[in-house]
Amino acid sequence: MVERVLRRNPVTLAILLITVVLAIIGRGMRGPSADVINALGTGYNQVIDEHRWWTPITSVFVPNGGFELVLVLLSVIFIIGAAERLLGSARTVLAFVVTAIVGAGVGIVVQQIGFALGELWSRRVYELVTLDPMTAVAGAIMTASAFAGPLWRRRIRVLTFVIVLVFLLYGGDPSDLYRAIAALAGFGLGILLRPGQGALRWQRSSHHETRVLLSAVVLITAIGPTITIFSKLRLGALAPLGSLLNDVRANGLRSVDECHALNVTRACLRDMTVERISGVGPVVLTILPLLTLVVAAVGLARGRRFGAWLAVSVNFALAALAAFYYGLVPRSGQAFAIHIANPHYLEVTLALFVSVLLPLGIGIFVLANLKHVTIRSSSRSVRLYLASIATALVVLSVLYVGVGWISRNGFHPHVSFMDLILDLPDRFVPIGFLRTELLTFLPTDPAASFLYYWIGPIFWFVVIAGAFVVVFTSGSRSYSVGLFRIRSLLRAGGGGSLGYWSTWQGNSYWFTPDGSAAVAYRVVNGVAITSSDPIGSADAAAAAIPLFARYCDDNGLTPVFYSIHDSTLAVCESMGWSSMSVGDETVILPSSWETTGKRWQDVRTSINRAERAGVRALWTSYAGLSAAHALQIGEISEAWVAEKDLPEMGFTLGGIDELRDPDVRLMIACDADDRVIGVTSWLPSWTDGEITGWTLDFMRRAPDGMNGIMEFLIARSAEYFKEAGIATMSLSAAPLARGGAEDAPDTTERFLGYIGARLEPVYGFRSLFTFKRKFQPEFRPLSMAYPDSLRLPAIGLALARAYVPSLSLKQSIQFVRGLN
Repeated sequence: MVERVLRRNPVTLAILLITVVLAIIGRGMRGPSADVINALGTGYNQVIDEHRWWTPITSVFVPNGGFELVLVLLSVIFIIGAAERLLGSARTVLAFVVTAIVGAGVGIVVQQIGFALGELWSRRVYELVTLDPMTAVAGAIMTASAFAGPLWRRRIRVLTFVIVLVFLLYGGDPSDLYRAIAALAGFGLGILLRPGQGALRWQRSSHHETRVLLSAVVLITAIGPTITIFSKLRLGALAPLGSLLNDVRANGLRSVDECHALNVTRACLRDMTVERISGVGPVVLTILPLLTLVVAAVGLARGRRFGAWLAVSVNFALAALAAFYYGLVPRSGQAFAIHIANPHYLEVTLALFVSVLLPLGIGIFVLANLKHVTIRSSSRSVRLYLASIATALVVLSVLYVGVGWISRNGFHPHVSFMDLILDLPDRFVPIGFLRTELLTFLPTDPAASFLYYWIGPIFWFVVIAGAFVVVFTSGSRSYSVGLFRIRSLLRAGGGGSLGYWSTWQGNSYWFTPDGSAAVAYRVVNGVAITSSDPIGSADAAAAAIPLFARYCDDNGLTPVFYSIHDSTLAVCESMGWSSMSVGDETVILPSSWETTGKRWQDVRTSINRAERAGVRALWTSYAGLSAAHALQIGEISEAWVAEKDLPEMGFTLGGIDELRDPDVRLMIACDADDRVIGVTSWLPSWTDGEITGWTLDFMRRAPDGMNGIMEFLIARSAEYFKEAGIATMSLSAAPLARGGAEDAPDTTERFLGYIGARLEPVYGFRSLFTFKRKFQPEFRPLSMAYPDSLRLPAIGLALARAYVPSLSLKQSIQFVRGLN
């Protein structure tokens, strides 16, 4: 075991050993001694004045104290270990050394230029000695990102850049600057070492992965201000949070009177902040808006549209508060507050601008990716949430002004009614935004102190508690109830082989008055497109069709029954509707499954090849996957999405989110090293509560997986179904691809042929259909029925946007032009 680790990760073990030895020499958990810091640490004074040119390398092996030692050891084990597996040992050494030298070297040059220009930050850190192992760690993993697959390449780059930027903005130590430069150097080095895979082009990601990244970015920026607690200099935009742990006390109102907006020193900013934080309430008020963003990040990870809007609202609010309270926008009756009396304090003004731009940028980032967050909360729960916030705001405001006026003798100096009204907004604002606001009065007795310090935290408690409830409750009560009823109808035997599509997110549900049948549909541009046949018994489903058509007509919608079988088509045609073929479902009867004969040669060859390579098939559910297998499936899916020129599709095509359904099953292929190289998912269909059929949905193959792995998985699935007594095995249908003649004379059929042709180069529907024909299936026609041929252009555009919801305006116009 030890020999295997030494062989696979020699660089990681060497770095660990050097770090531990130097930690022991430098007094271990108590932190390095002054002699060790001077000998091995780096910085402007060390390199420029004392000519210790080797310190950019030695400084990355010495942690500062016990907590950082533990953090560094874990980072080396997991991050450098991962980098070494991606890069190999030689390139890991190169990345570790080069990025450490470039990070500290370029950072020191920046300090030297700033010092020569008399810049305040550079002069303050002139003699500061830096020890930071995370500089080389950040550089190495950024280099390794070029050798990772699309999923982890994107995650590593986005999260590393966000983390180092947050440290730089909120901490402001030289080590934060060195680390950020090292990350940039690693990014460039990775591109040089592997230019093809490390290209600058942003690769498309799935909806699920986009939500994960959005959540991570919001979460990291939310907890960013806590960095100031551990920062040596506290030069970041929200650095006053670090003052909360100091024992320093300001000089009362006298010191506050000496400070003027933006013509300030950092000591003055600290004094004004500390004067306002007498007690627990102001500390809590500073933290609660950040916790609100944490709840929003959780909501984003869960795909909740409410979480996205919460993140946007709070970030925009923080940006607006910063702009107002820091004097970056003119106040009523006042000129702009920006006037820098001393150029040495330019950094203070820049920090104030950053405090506006950072939350503003995060809010815009989330807003731009709103289309990936699709689960909506019920309008009732959102209305209740907004009402509770408004009620809390009004009640607390009246309480502060009314009781404050009654207890006005509890403030110093004595306050007027107007003083309380003018001070009211500040009671709800985090302390960091009040750094340049003059104090006019302070509470002197317990009652006044409670009003002054606690109405803000109480309000934010209401905001967080309400948001928590909305995020962690089901999206919409009516949707949840409808989904429960749909699942009940499916288990009773309704819906057929394609009925499980109705359970996917994005559908709406309509039920017959007696509840015996239902239609799953989604509305796009006024067109109600169904997910295959109505769900229910044969008679109930047939009766539901005209009733649903009437419902659509009453609500100004154009009904379109899409991917329907012949039984539904017959009812629609009897109503005088037009129809067209949209494809063929490919169905196999497991009871007669066999692979003998010439027609099965390709399938047999794929099975034999996989068996010789030691590939095994595993029937499981997503919940039953190991963490490693689940991660590998995610990587395979992201690699597939990244190859496409259009976004990930939906509607009748499932993705990673649909795999998590507890009723869905997976057949995965693992190679001899237990690595997932292929995956298929299967949707159930029932008869009288018993599963009698499975329908193929999700198919992905690892980019470096062997050819024929899909044939192997489908064959193994058929064998499993045969043994289990399953009646039907559907390979589903390739959207907009048919088994019949390609030269359809009918204009309406040429219409869907056009859409299929436009999407074929990207998604390969016709190639997929050709693949499924290998299994000698039975073809069952699938059709689309609609009441008005004049609505065909609108139906075509709605269908395209149902499959690709993020279709751009330009692409939409191109589709419409092609349909006319």
